[in-house]
Amino acid sequence: MIHIGIDPVVFTIGSLSIRWYGIIVILAIVTLILWVRHFSKKAGISQEFIIGGALVAIPAGLIVSRLLHIIDKWQYYVSHPGELVGFEGLTIFGAILGAILGVWIYCRLRRVPFAPLADLGAPGIILAQAVGRIGCIINGCCHGIATSLPWGFVYTHPNSYAPLDIAIHPTQVYELLWDLIVFAVLFWVLRGRLKPEGSLLAAYLALYSAGTFGIRFLRGDVTPFVGGLQEAQLIALIILLATGLFLSIRTRWVMRKAATAT
Repeated sequence: MIHIGIDPVVFTIGSLSIRWYGIIVILAIVTLILWVRHFSKKAGISQEFIIGGALVAIPAGLIVSRLLHIIDKWQYYVSHPGELVGFEGLTIFGAILGAILGVWIYCRLRRVPFAPLADLGAPGIILAQAVGRIGCIINGCCHGIATSLPWGFVYTHPNSYAPLDIAIHPTQVYELLWDLIVFAVLFWVLRGRLKPEGSLLAAYLALYSAGTFGIRFLRGDVTPFVGGLQEAQLIALIILLATGLFLSIRTRWVMRKAATAT
């Protein structure tokens, strides 16, 4: 077994605890911004536009992420309404969909096509998710069910969100590895080969949804939402249906242009 004894709390100021998770999430956001900034230069998109989009996408992602968490845990928040406002509980699908919606609205207001920017950012989104999963590993959140497999994680620090001294599936690592696989497929296989524009974003959503749907059967920190499925699994199924229809009906394979292969 693999023992994880890292203290998830970096330091404490009064009653406020700064955790590695929060720091790494910030690094993940920075990763995505730098990705979009780098490739937007090649696409002729102004840096002012990218900064403006980030200022809309980040709060939109946080708000929707928090909202989906509250819906998932609504029975708890009915009894604890004072905890409705906060960022202690967030959801990955809420962050993704909220940020995408925010950028779509921003593009509409600025009269800039959304689909090319979405395709440009799609590989960066999944790469940022992989970075964020490092924070989950340290934090002990998003952990798996008990296992006897030799690569099971055993958390030992009392500040961890995972159950202590029990071997559990490292579902955070499974997600991280799947994120890296999806990134490789998007960046080296599909980028520049799918039309119409927006197809790469659809492929990202479909691939990520398929992977996380299966991995979540091994999660030990969540409860069923409807029909024995978790809230995130239901969202994944809806996304898979929508993107699957789009990819099968609208998307076509084209030869990659030499300029996009650099």
